[in-house]
Amino acid sequence: MEVTRERFRKNFPNLAREIDGGQEKVTVNSIRSSTKVAEKAAKAEKNLANFDPDVVDFIRRCDNEKQAEEIIAYMERRGEISTRHAQRLRQQLRARGVRSFGSKKEEGYYFKGSGT
Repeated sequence: MEVTRERFRKNFPNLAREIDGGQEKVTVNSIRSSTKVAEKAAKAEKNLANFDPDVVDFIRRCDNEKQAEEIIAYMERRGEISTRHAQRLRQQLRARGVRSFGSKKEEGYYFKGSGT
């Protein structure tokens, strides 16, 4: 079935506008030929789709107290955490160290937990 450009525009005006505008493009940077690998990747994306890391998630990626302090200061400066919360985090950091927030999250941490 062949569809003319005008018919497409008439039936799908918003989609035609997006295509013609060229603003919203998605780059495909990988192709999976294995169904098993593709299913694992889709599962990982679904599990992480609504994940929004908080200050503790970022602190757990730090190697030392200096890095953790930088994270706290940055998030406080941006208004992502309150001054009071930042003070409590700093107090815990000084008293008990960076690992008191949890074990270190290494690169790929979230993908390892999702089965990929």
